[in-house]
Amino acid sequence: MKLVKHLSIFAFVGTLSPIALAHVGLEQPKAVAGSYHKLTFKIGHGCEGTGTHTVKVSLPETAMGAKPMPKAGWKIDTTTSPLSKPYTSHGKNIDKDVREVTWSGGLLPDAYYDEFSIQVKLTDTPGKIYFKVTQLCEKGRWDWVEIPAEGQSAKGLKAPAPGLEVEAKATQEHQH
Repeated sequence: MKLVKHLSIFAFVGTLSPIALAHVGLEQPKAVAGSYHKLTFKIGHGCEGTGTHTVKVSLPETAMGAKPMPKAGWKIDTTTSPLSKPYTSHGKNIDKDVREVTWSGGLLPDAYYDEFSIQVKLTDTPGKIYFKVTQLCEKGRWDWVEIPAEGQSAKGLKAPAPGLEVEAKATQEHQH
């Protein structure tokens, strides 16, 4: 009886694996409001069985001061745009910031996965933040840009944008 139960669990988990690997996701899907955070986007497959040569991440204004991590064999380009609401960083007023990071020129074969990282300072406001990701391959592309409606789960979406749950800072009691 126990063996059958365990086999059933393995069979169920096995049916989930292709779905779980089929999307671009964040290594750490939760972070603390107002913190510096490393966004690591996991690319688990190519397009139509071919390798990925370009990964572009669009950043919302709630992810500030983006600094992408270099990858051997890949070129990094950033796009800076004016902000709708300036912010202060290290005593300086910031009115334009990095809104897109693109890695290109490398090749990630379909049979492998890799990670692409960006360090950001997160908003002080708790809530869900989404990052639209475009993946270009030797044949085809994936636009991971679908954002669920309020109260909707991302599970039913074909190409969901990776989401980060920004949690409130823990309150600290005064100690002596």
